[in-house]
Amino acid sequence: MNLYANSVGTLQTWLFEQAVQPALFGLGAMHLAERFFDATEWFILGIIEIIALYALLRPLEAWRPVERWRNREGVGTDIIYTLLGRLGVLPLATFLLLAPIFDWIEAELRLAGFTPFHLENAASVIAASPALSFALYFIVLDLGEYWRHRLQHRFDWWWALHALHHSQRKMSFWTDSRNHLLDDLLAGAWLAAIALVIGVPPGQFFLIVIAMRMTESLSHANLRLHFGTIGERLIVSPRFHRLHHAIGVGHEGAHQGCNFAVLMPLWDILFRTANFAGRIEPTGVRDQLTGRDYGGGFWAQQGLGLVRMGQAIVGRYDR
Repeated sequence: MNLYANSVGTLQTWLFEQAVQPALFGLGAMHLAERFFDATEWFILGIIEIIALYALLRPLEAWRPVERWRNREGVGTDIIYTLLGRLGVLPLATFLLLAPIFDWIEAELRLAGFTPFHLENAASVIAASPALSFALYFIVLDLGEYWRHRLQHRFDWWWALHALHHSQRKMSFWTDSRNHLLDDLLAGAWLAAIALVIGVPPGQFFLIVIAMRMTESLSHANLRLHFGTIGERLIVSPRFHRLHHAIGVGHEGAHQGCNFAVLMPLWDILFRTANFAGRIEPTGVRDQLTGRDYGGGFWAQQGLGLVRMGQAIVGRYDR
């Protein structure tokens, strides 16, 4: 771990000094140097993450696919989304942009005699153990992600954006990052706001985000895999999540769908949205079968997403 940390730190310093710092200097933005130094690390970790996911999941998809396609047309666009999502530092940028606002609120509360709430201080045993505090933050953020996902399916204007994610008929591990950019921004702000409210340290926040993203990539994989009766209830598997993307089940079913959990199916079990049927269904959105176009390329998908959201806002969007 020390070798890994030192290697990333050395590469981060080199990349920042050789590329990022000169650009900031040329733009007169050196006051942002500290934030962009952190973003450089996020960029490097994103590259490592993509390489690791491809090395692990692509061979597994080839070995035991749920579906065998004649061609991989349409998957390439998802790779673009993955590069943007994993290297675009959106969660980090949102976290860092919101941090000064929350710091100001915290300072004002202290001046008024209120002590801001930090979740890890709820019990001394948690505060004394970095592992326990990390686990607690992890659980709370995962719960927040469950409800964010429920709301994406509940509100028409948000579903109009999120539907892009569900419109992939050839679901693979690349599909996790297939999101409208505005939807990504809202999701990043949601997660960062919860993290700041409960007092998640930046270092732990970054690790939690990476763990979530890698698990979500696995759950979207075109992979015939489940974790057994007990394991399926502990962590989201490709089989469990595939039902969330199933036509007529994943969005159009009861509760605007099922299997919303990001990491732990516990939330679906508690809130009665779990479906452990385990059957294999085609993925997509039902209105694709009647001709709705979600776009074949990145820009078309982004534009049509905004059109759908506009229609939803004025009450002219038909789910």
